[in-house]
Amino acid sequence: MAAIDMPPRLPFWQRAVFSVPIFGRMAREVAYGDDENLLYAAIAFICGWGCSIMLFGLPGLYLPALALVPLMFLVLIVISRG
Repeated sequence: MAAIDMPPRLPFWQRAVFSVPIFGRMAREVAYGDDENLLYAAIAFICGWGCSIMLFGLPGLYLPALALVPLMFLVLIVISRG
């Protein structure tokens, strides 16, 4: 497997996110890896959500959706700014 081509100097927030042990590796692969890595990350997210529904029932469905509300507010703000 080839190494990921990354810029020599990253901003602080990217270094902070990429330094988290498991999540950072996935974020680095999505940001700088192949194009299909974004699809694989989305599929993994949906499968994880499905597993939480199977384990916890309705709270497994509602709580991740409730946790994503601030992200959707951010997306709407970014869209409205142009």
